[in-house]
Amino acid sequence: MYFKYQTKNISNFTDKKIENMYSRGFVMTRIARGTMNQIKSLRIDLKQFKLTSENRRILRKVDGLKLNSIKLPISKQDYDWRIHKMGKNFYTTKFGDNTFSANKIKELLTNEHNYNLLFSYSKENLNKEKLGYAICLQTNLIVHYCYPFYRLDIDTNNLGMGMMLKAILWAKENEKNYMYLGSDQKYKQQFKGLQVWEKALRKWRRVDN
Repeated sequence: MYFKYQTKNISNFTDKKIENMYSRGFVMTRIARGTMNQIKSLRIDLKQFKLTSENRRILRKVDGLKLNSIKLPISKQDYDWRIHKMGKNFYTTKFGDNTFSANKIKELLTNEHNYNLLFSYSKENLNKEKLGYAICLQTNLIVHYCYPFYRLDIDTNNLGMGMMLKAILWAKENEKNYMYLGSDQKYKQQFKGLQVWEKALRKWRRVDN
C-alpha cells in the first residue's frame, strides 16, 4: 500500500468538486465510491509538457501502438471478460496474489464507481489484438491515469511507459489542463511540466527535468 496523508469521502461528483480535490493532492481510489486519499501526488501541467528525446525514443519503440478511449461503465452485455483476466494476471505476476482481483476490475468497469474512462491499447501488426488497458478518470479539465495493465506473454519492453505517454498526449490533444499520475515514483519523474504535491507546503512544487 502506498503512503497516504488522509482519507476523505465525497458525495458530490461534479467536475468542479473532483478537480478541487485533486488540486489538493487527493486522488480517487478503488476502495469505494467517493473514497479519496491524499497522497504525494504527481501531475503534469500539460501547458508545459513537451516530448523529451527519451520520450520520443520510447514512442519509436512502440510505433504503431493505438489508443482508444471507452466511456465507463461498460454495459454487462458488452463487457469482455478477457479484460479482467489480463488485469488479474498482470497484477498477480508483478505484485503478488490478492493485489487486484478479477472481480474488483470487473466491478470498476461495469458499475458506477470512481472511474469513467478506459484506455484500450492495440497494435496494427498484431491484428489489432488488445495489448493493454488503463482505468482512468476524466473531468472537463483533468485526467487521472491509473491502474494500467498489459499482456505479459509478448515482448512488452517499453510498453508500459509507451501506454502512459500515449495517454498524456491524448489528454493534451483533448485540451485538459493536468494529467495526474498517482503517487510519486521515480519511473514517473521524466516528464516536462511535472509537479509534486507537498502537503507541508500545501502547494504543488515543480519538478525540474
